[in-house]
Amino acid sequence: MQFGRTYEEFEVGAVYKHWPGKTVTEYDDHLFCLLTMNHHPLHMDTNYAEKTTDFGKNVVVGNYIYSLLLGMSVPDVSGKAIANLEIESLKHVAPTFHGDTIYGETTVLDKTPSKSKNDRGIVYVETKGYKQDGTLVCVFRRKVMVPTETYIKERGGEQPGRPELVETPKKTQEKK
Repeated sequence: MQFGRTYEEFEVGAVYKHWPGKTVTEYDDHLFCLLTMNHHPLHMDTNYAEKTTDFGKNVVVGNYIYSLLLGMSVPDVSGKAIANLEIESLKHVAPTFHGDTIYGETTVLDKTPSKSKNDRGIVYVETKGYKQDGTLVCVFRRKVMVPTETYIKERGGEQPGRPELVETPKKTQEKK
């Protein structure tokens, strides 16, 4: 399974459709709100949302949707990243509700070699999130610093730090 890409593997114009999608539950939304101390009743109070909002129901907190899409993009975009450098823009285009399923895709807009180190580059991408009916809900653009193939080779390959399996000799196992 691929986990991220090196600088050389990105092509301007490429579109990565992230899989699988994620159905957003009330629990997901409430847990995220609690963890981030966002206690706005639009997200947490069904009675409030039903009686005082245009939606008539709770709206999933937008930063959860953004975070979900960012996470979905990791295997395709930033799994090998050295750093996320910048979130240039973030737009919440339409609301998401409990029970909606979110899908994401990322388009490579540009890539430039690093000016200071020749073993990395900057990839500029746009990620879009949409619901099960195709409604666009979130769009963001970011710049990610990714390694070159040289960087990966010089630091121990694709899975640096992963230990090798050590088999226990049969005699040791038999004594137990």
